[in-house]
Amino acid sequence: MPDAARQRSDALKNREAILRVAHDALAESPDASLNSIAKRAGVGPGTLYRHFPTREALILEVYRSDVDRLVASVPDVLAAHAPLDALRHWFTALTGYVRIKHGMGEALHSAAAAEVISASWPPVTEAVRRLLDACEEAGEVRAGIDPVDVIMLLSCLWRTPGTPEGAAQADRLLDLAIAGLRP
Repeated sequence: MPDAARQRSDALKNREAILRVAHDALAESPDASLNSIAKRAGVGPGTLYRHFPTREALILEVYRSDVDRLVASVPDVLAAHAPLDALRHWFTALTGYVRIKHGMGEALHSAAAAEVISASWPPVTEAVRRLLDACEEAGEVRAGIDPVDVIMLLSCLWRTPGTPEGAAQADRLLDLAIAGLRP
């Protein structure tokens, strides 16, 4: 492999490692330092700052990456679960991502963040539409349900505490919401 191609490949691997580690580190503590993230990713601080010049840039890219990964997971979730179970599983994963997002605090209250969050809305809505279509085709939900309404309805899930009690409450809320979607 030529040097330039190897360098680009290494840079891409470093970027992916930083994003993966940053996701985990920010989930554990929204205050995780960039230096600690670089160390956990096995790169120097300079490498991290070359990819993400500010904390906000890193946080926004973690958010964008998480949304992309979640949206891309729909076919796999539908292949692994019955449609209604897939919907439940997917919304549980979404809840985890949103909880992390809420823990990122001020970084997600800037103009740049508003743009990234706004850009994530159409792909998330389309993912929910695909899940609802599969559920409708299986006769598990009634026809014509608006995916935006479902997202708004299930937004209660990420307001539950991130504790075992909160998880149990989220399950109960999912049960109530799904009962309302049935034919």
